[in-house]
Amino acid sequence: MPVPSLPLDPQVVQALGGVSTATLTTVLLKHGLRNVWLRGTRPLAAGYPRLVGRAFTLRFVPAREDLATPASWGNPISTRAAIEAMPAGCIAVVGAMGTTDAGIFGDILCARMQRRGVAALVTDGVVRDVAGVLGTQLPVWCQGTAAPPSVAGLTFVGWQEPVGCGGVAVFPNDVIVVDQDGAVLIPQAMLAEVVDASVEQERLEGWIMTQVDAGAALPGLYPPNDDNKARYQAWVKLQNANP
Repeated sequence: MPVPSLPLDPQVVQALGGVSTATLTTVLLKHGLRNVWLRGTRPLAAGYPRLVGRAFTLRFVPAREDLATPASWGNPISTRAAIEAMPAGCIAVVGAMGTTDAGIFGDILCARMQRRGVAALVTDGVVRDVAGVLGTQLPVWCQGTAAPPSVAGLTFVGWQEPVGCGGVAVFPNDVIVVDQDGAVLIPQAMLAEVVDASVEQERLEGWIMTQVDAGAALPGLYPPNDDNKARYQAWVKLQNANP
């Protein structure tokens, strides 16, 4: 049975909207997670904003000729049916096994996703009808484009179940953050602590950047030694006193 989609607190979306995927990988590394960056997930176009959403997962397996047919697009288990189950604000994460010669979605499916309020599409595969996909204004992170349809190389088998995407295990309702560096996963169970640590890390690095701009040398600053930690904490207190 597909896992029900959970809403995401708007305050979490706002907080993570100010945190880069680069910062997130560092924070998650400190929490013991190294494999959280979805390989091959590159923005299809320049200028996409940073986006945050719950993962809504879709899974493909290798094509089998009796199952991967154009007729299968009308089956109850199909990409079309999965799209109709996507809630507004989710990020569709499609495990396509890194296949780059069969486009998982084209312009019509992306247009429907955009109409339903899906925040973004993330896949380790590729899309087709690229001009039309870009025209839908649905933000897409993928490995590129290919003309053949999905059934030329893949069989769709289900949604809202664990998938592998870009070498990362993605479970339904994990949180995905995407920006120009790609897509990063935050495990659902670790969300609160990662949000707090990531916001603090961004603030610290912002202060460090002001010191670099002022001519400070990096040793003892990045990462900060005890003296610079004390200077940073004094700066934080000043900022809190004068918001």
